[in-house]
Amino acid sequence: MSTPDTDPPRLYAAREPIFPRSVKGRFRRLKWIIMAATLAVYYITPWLRWDRGPDMPDQAVLVDLASRRFFFFWIEIWPHEFYFVAGLLVMAGLGLFLFTSALGRVWCGYACPQTVWTDLFTHVERWIEGDRNAQIRLWRAKWDARKIRLRAAKWTIWLVIALLTGGAWVFYFTDAPTLLGNLLNGQAHPVAYLTIATMTATTFLFGGFMREQICIYACPWPRIQAAMMDEDTLTVAYREWRGEERGKIRKGEPTRSDDPLAEKGDCIDCFACVNVCPMGIDIRDGQQLECITCALCIDACDDVMDRIGKPRGLVDYMALKDETAERVGNESQSLLRHVLRPRTLLYFTLWASIGVLLLVALFLRSPFDLNVTPIRNPLFVTLSDGAIRNTYALRLRNKQHTEMAFSVDAVGTDGEALPQAVLSVEGAENAAVRVPADKTATLRVYLTAEPGSPLTRVQSTDLDLLVTDADGQQSTVATVFHGKD
Repeated sequence: MSTPDTDPPRLYAAREPIFPRSVKGRFRRLKWIIMAATLAVYYITPWLRWDRGPDMPDQAVLVDLASRRFFFFWIEIWPHEFYFVAGLLVMAGLGLFLFTSALGRVWCGYACPQTVWTDLFTHVERWIEGDRNAQIRLWRAKWDARKIRLRAAKWTIWLVIALLTGGAWVFYFTDAPTLLGNLLNGQAHPVAYLTIATMTATTFLFGGFMREQICIYACPWPRIQAAMMDEDTLTVAYREWRGEERGKIRKGEPTRSDDPLAEKGDCIDCFACVNVCPMGIDIRDGQQLECITCALCIDACDDVMDRIGKPRGLVDYMALKDETAERVGNESQSLLRHVLRPRTLLYFTLWASIGVLLLVALFLRSPFDLNVTPIRNPLFVTLSDGAIRNTYALRLRNKQHTEMAFSVDAVGTDGEALPQAVLSVEGAENAAVRVPADKTATLRVYLTAEPGSPLTRVQSTDLDLLVTDADGQQSTVATVFHGKD
């Protein structure tokens, strides 16, 4: 029979509900601004229009899975240009490393979707049920008509927000106005309804009920961030040398901020920093995996320091090196000294280099693409007059939003014309073809070497197919001409 002393350790602790108190201050205002900006971008972006011409979606930002293309305002990414997306993902990763190295988990505290929607749900909860103390009383109260009414109102608003979130997500994958009409009249594809239902459920559960549990148990970043941070990283911390010993302070009683040798510290142990924390931790216990550096504890502590007449900054953004220096009476380093150091400069250089390469690739890319495949069955055909003809399958993709005219020619690897060789395109006069906007044409190309031509004297000859558009832009693709043995 097991006893409390012999029971195996529990690997998971039941969630203790957290009711963060509202707070005002510069970091709370910053979070309001970022939350409003990120939510506006998410909900409004699918409705931005961009004229792309006839037969094309007029949506500024669109992941068109049917056409296998990604549209971003004037930029259009085709499937074979996925390296642009890969480059952006690498930049996002390096950007996360850069910000974490410089400012700790600033992404988690301000711009992470889990943080933004949890913050929004928390404000709805506070608006319906009241601030921290009122929420605690309601949590402990028995289920009665008032509690049911408040919970129903809160959950209803949460569900509406979650539904709007799921709906906005699917609008990124097809024309938003068209999809909205189809959703309302029940004619949308079942995948759209399933996606909205899934996104609605996860947003409702993650933002309303799981909250900090997602950050602690589901997100890998808290465990990775330690490798990105060092003693120069600015993060939210408690000035223990100044705050200890904690306790009540009589009016006029000297503390550490007045006299470094005073017995009492500036911290009056009011738990204001704990009560506002959305993760439910005590920043005075030091750096913790759960801390997302949202800095609300700084606003709460600064407010208390103002009221008791002590300097701000007992809880502040600071580096471990600063705390060690201040403890022995030295001044902390400047912000630039912390930010501009070898690690952050390396991350920024890599990040900027990839960005520059992507921009160069974007502006230098051709307005059309081509691919040539020699027809190998047979390798060549000998005509009645002794001429030898090779056949090629040419795929010509027009990436412009207007129809384009192209001319096709064959040249040697040195760019010179091939002697005694004639190129023709099936169904086109003078090897001139027209390809509709945003379409790919598959063409049959014939290259005929006259009797006695150098191409007929060797088994194979390397050459290039040259395609020129109406604006004079050219592109070549290497291939080979098969002659007689």
